[in-house]
Amino acid sequence: MTHILLLEDDAEIRLGLEQHLRREGFSLVAVGTGRDALNALNASGARLDAALLDLSLPDMDGLDVLRAIRSHPSLKALPVLLVTARSEEIDRVLGLELGADDYISKPFSARELAARLRAILRRSAPAGPPERVPKLSFGPITVDLDMHAARVDGQLVELTRREFELLTYFLANPRRVLTREKILQQVWGLEYLGESRTIDAHVRRVRAKIGERAAELIETVVGVGYRLGGTAD
Repeated sequence: MTHILLLEDDAEIRLGLEQHLRREGFSLVAVGTGRDALNALNASGARLDAALLDLSLPDMDGLDVLRAIRSHPSLKALPVLLVTARSEEIDRVLGLELGADDYISKPFSARELAARLRAILRRSAPAGPPERVPKLSFGPITVDLDMHAARVDGQLVELTRREFELLTYFLANPRRVLTREKILQQVWGLEYLGESRTIDAHVRRVRAKIGERAAELIETVVGVGYRLGGTAD
């Protein structure tokens, strides 16, 4: 059974979500404060499959909980769906920049929440094409698929699972213009329900982590998407 951390400060909403998600087949640890969420993560983090995080909390910012997840050695790849009443774009973008896999804004239907949750869980499940090369390289960038490691000029680069998948997709399609829609389908999955700004946030994080020289290889094709390495000589 899929085990989920639900962080929601409104007791009535939390109870309603618990009831619906349990009917959908999820097992939940439901808490109402950031501190309780951190305690639950420390106590049962290894057994969690995903987290639903409310951003507006009585004791801390929900983004602080997200930061704690992404900085924890055993939790940094945990799929995270932000659940928020905040309407400002900057909050959603910051959440994606910090490593959230998706977000949903209140008010929302419990059915849509379950669908988004299943989408990020499908993407986190270990899977791969039946035939693949163990390593991909372009310029100073190399990814080792078997070791799930990325290197630039031989130096290991720490990437989240989604960042690694995105960089791998670029390396597998050098010099090709990849539309945002195609990237969403191939990296986030055909059932992904989010927005293209998710890609832009992840690309910015990948560029920042691989360094300036390697980052210049990932070109923005205005109004379309991205291309690794430009056109062929």
